[in-house]
Amino acid sequence: MTQGRLILAATPLGDVRDASPRLAEALAEADVIAAEDTRRLRSLASALEVTPRGRVVSFYEDVETARLPKVLESLRAGETVVLVTDAGMPSVSDPGFRLVSACVAADIPVTCLPGPSAVTTALALSGLPCDRFCFEGFAPRKPGERSRWLESLRDEPRTAVFFESPHRLASLLADAAAALGGARRAAVCRELTKTYEEVKRGTLAELAAWAADGVRGEITVVLAGAEPRAVSVADLVEEVQSRVAEGERLKSAAAEVAEATGVSKKELYDAVLAARKA
Repeated sequence: MTQGRLILAATPLGDVRDASPRLAEALAEADVIAAEDTRRLRSLASALEVTPRGRVVSFYEDVETARLPKVLESLRAGETVVLVTDAGMPSVSDPGFRLVSACVAADIPVTCLPGPSAVTTALALSGLPCDRFCFEGFAPRKPGERSRWLESLRDEPRTAVFFESPHRLASLLADAAAALGGARRAAVCRELTKTYEEVKRGTLAELAAWAADGVRGEITVVLAGAEPRAVSVADLVEEVQSRVAEGERLKSAAAEVAEATGVSKKELYDAVLAARKA
């Protein structure tokens, strides 16, 4: 029996005209549509003037694990399953990861209909460097976890993109300004592709003040990467010594640390020898 295939289908963030012809075709022809929100799926299908011929099943986070066996059964029976989430790409802070992993493990074909993504849309609009970036999902809610998470971004050189709830945005930006410095640049992207789209750019201190009066809508935050800190040779002696104590050769340890930090290899090597004599 021929196996079916799983199709991950990106859906519009807001403006239905961003839907691709391939999305409309997939929704019309799928044997099964697994939707994060079946009501939103039917609304999207109606806007696209599509009548799904297949079964529509709910597939949101709380039921994803429980629904996996039935969806896999459909795929093994040769059916085509289309997975859609409320907006953007499935699996990216949305249901889908578990299903894709299960399909990979079962050697079931998985393909993707590319399309809208709040992550890359916000990144492109932010005005911040886009050559290297990391996606952090949703910002942690609990104060302790949030504090540790912000600390992990203190020296992160890449631009960071993450989601936040509108009613927690002001406190997040205030915490970020305190932890990372009010001068760190960022952008808050609100209601992307929708009627009231807004991109607010500035420093964390400026954005925290702006958000204090309240912000509405779907929020994506883009945070500039950390500026490289000036490092002296003296600061790195202890790191080299620690690596040598763990079994590395002095020359290789000094060379690797020097290359990673941009200091002179010879100066660092000589400084470690001097520290040993002292």
